Amino acid sequence: MAWETVIGLEVHVQLSTRTKMFCACRTTFGDPPNTNVCPTCLGLPGALPVPNAEAVRLAARGAIALGCTVHATSVFARKNYFYPDLPKGYQISQFDQPLATGGRVAFDSPDRGRIEVGVTRLHVEEDAGKLVHDRFPGKTAVDLNRAGTPLAEIVSEPDIRSPAEARAYLVTLRQILVYAGVSDCSMEQGSLRVDANLSIRRPGDPKLGTKTEVKNLNSFANVERALEAERERQVALLDRGDRVAQVTLLFNAGSGQVRPLRSKEESHDYRYFPDPDLPPLVLAPEWIAAERAALPELPEARRARLEIAYGLPAYDARVLTSEVALAEYYESVVGEGVDPKTAANWVMGDVMTTYNETGAFPVEADRLASLVTLVREGVVSHQAAKRVYAELARRPRDEPKAVAERLGLVQVRDQGEIGGWVDEVLAAHTAEVARYKGGELKLMGFFVGQVMKRSKGKADPKGVQPVLQERLSP
Repeated sequence: MAWETVIGLEVHVQLSTRTKMFCACRTTFGDPPNTNVCPTCLGLPGALPVPNAEAVRLAARGAIALGCTVHATSVFARKNYFYPDLPKGYQISQFDQPLATGGRVAFDSPDRGRIEVGVTRLHVEEDAGKLVHDRFPGKTAVDLNRAGTPLAEIVSEPDIRSPAEARAYLVTLRQILVYAGVSDCSMEQGSLRVDANLSIRRPGDPKLGTKTEVKNLNSFANVERALEAERERQVALLDRGDRVAQVTLLFNAGSGQVRPLRSKEESHDYRYFPDPDLPPLVLAPEWIAAERAALPELPEARRARLEIAYGLPAYDARVLTSEVALAEYYESVVGEGVDPKTAANWVMGDVMTTYNETGAFPVEADRLASLVTLVREGVVSHQAAKRVYAELARRPRDEPKAVAERLGLVQVRDQGEIGGWVDEVLAAHTAEVARYKGGELKLMGFFVGQVMKRSKGKADPKGVQPVLQERLSP
């Protein structure tokens, strides 16, 4: 019997600040354990928290980018629970009066086409520390460097209907936040983490099923895998007449299975109350309006602009805007005078390969433009230009034409030299020459290829065919 999947996601995003949410400790990733701590983020007696203004600004900017309503007044609350990585015994978060509510994320679902998923709320909170299980044999260590790091928690509506759709939502959400300058959203460094809630119900049933939560998923692929596993587990339970218990689960990426961690908490379990050390956060309407005006171009708007301004296909525009740096590099290449579609082909090909491998653009936009010009002017072939590009990536100070000359890739246009290669090819393929003269004109492509091979790619392809036609004419 069919079941409908209902998914909601809670995404924790580290805000791109130099210091923590309520103190001046650094947020630098990879520092030695327990070196970025102070009485405030450790919760020692007498230490008072002071909100990080930059964290509030970035959170508000993220909320605006997601179409949320940023509230003039929000309240910091204490979320009380006990865990080894939470030194204060509570986490400063927001509860019934969050920073922002009511946004949306529009994206292409692999199952349902263009859809929108609602954003219930975006609130600001501090991170907990980190438990380290592989430092000391048989023991668990605690690193409190992350404790107090500023986070924006983004809670979606239960509008997602499949694990693949959850992944597509996360890809789009990450793009929006990176474009807005809110966070680097590096899952490898823990600056974007996902908790996923899933339930199933009969199609058409307005009542939601019992939900479970899979915690601390650290890659989009694992979000999809974990939700697939949990959906299968719930379907199996209900199909055999059992009930789904409301539990918190962990996903084992190695086995691809989920396992219960504990019974799922409700909001009353955390005993929220307003933090007595922090007054309400009050934002002036003029300040919110200024942040809205300062918001940079977002990915959806940039995609539409690239399609209209440069006449790009929708697919090209989507690929080129997948990363801010990629889109900016592409527009820099076009700004150097390169045809937009030609620039798109280069950026989506060789450039994107090196970017994915190194995270950088070793061939600057102006040097790539110079290389494309060499191809357009017939100085080098397109295939030879690919070899030149690879060499330019290794030698950042070299110029494209000098590299092409050094590698012997400059195309030969001299009719006499081309004629010599043509004569050699025709002499080596007498049977094909006879077939061509007998009417198999499609062999012209074969001859051109053989001349290019014999010349080691140096012959100008545009000059080869006329010479062949002259030699092969009756």
